Amino acid sequence: MSYQITVEPSGRQFTAEAGESLLDAAARHGLTLPHGCRNGGCGVCKGKVLAGRVDYGRAEAHRLTEDDKAAGLALYCCATALSDLVIESKQMTVADDIPVKTLPARIEKLTRLAPDVIELHLRLPASERFLFRAGQYIDILLKDGGRRSFSLANAPDDNALLQLHIRHIPGGLFTEQVFTTLKPRDMLRINGPLGSFYLRQDAAKPIILLAGGTGFAPLKAIVEQAIAAGSARPMTLYWGARNRAGLYLDERPRQWAADHPWLRYVPVLSEPLASDAWSGRTGLVHQAVMTDFPDLSAHEVYACGAPAMIDAAKADLTGRCALPEEAFFADAFSFAAGQPG
Repeated sequence: MSYQITVEPSGRQFTAEAGESLLDAAARHGLTLPHGCRNGGCGVCKGKVLAGRVDYGRAEAHRLTEDDKAAGLALYCCATALSDLVIESKQMTVADDIPVKTLPARIEKLTRLAPDVIELHLRLPASERFLFRAGQYIDILLKDGGRRSFSLANAPDDNALLQLHIRHIPGGLFTEQVFTTLKPRDMLRINGPLGSFYLRQDAAKPIILLAGGTGFAPLKAIVEQAIAAGSARPMTLYWGARNRAGLYLDERPRQWAADHPWLRYVPVLSEPLASDAWSGRTGLVHQAVMTDFPDLSAHEVYACGAPAMIDAAKADLTGRCALPEEAFFADAFSFAAGQPG
């Protein structure tokens, strides 16, 4: 059995088979709904069901609460249709022709950027042309069938090596290997590119880039792509971390800002150490944005970091700074239930 799905406000339609997620069904018809983890953990694909009935699927309770359900919300990566539906998505796009591939990748080098962050460089087969958009991510395919998602930290034009910024998760199956046993020339398998987090080129609005921790990685790719393209679109990059070590590539955005007048860089520490001798901004990174930009009605925001940061930023920036909801683009780092790191 199949059901007709209508997406507002665009009016586009597609069909979903019984048991098929709305996200997958849209993709099958060449349409892209906002999404991140695809496993119900990040909440990026949360949207409103305006009419019809859905099965909420495996959505994690903290990402889709009972109050959310009562308000008509669902996670499109988990929800399946039980009738014809009308759903809302102001950020739906027509999928492009960039193919998703599964490829072998050889570790070229591992660079320690901070005590708990490693930059992993991967080399793909010379015969493969790997296309992606700045801001997207790949999955590392594990031997047990699991996946671990990491944003690409390099610009698409600079793809001789794929760069990943990997934070150590104590006890994490994959990150423990990265920090203890993996070495150059070891082989991994990847799947990608994935995700709907990438810079929209059809607007000229000033941009706020908002990073928490290793959420800097995809924003690094976006900035470096803008530099390579000769863009002059105004961007302000806010990078939040607990202490100075968390700004593990701090000199890079400082140099960007020195070289390009259209880019401003604002580092923010929430709990600086005495040894940091920090004289810069402190507090929550999204609150620094609110202080500097009390009116975001004419901006776009691209945010990447922990789900709690993304949730707080979206609520405050759209609720108190007049940012249109459709101008908030996010990638929230999360792990599938029971699969840390």
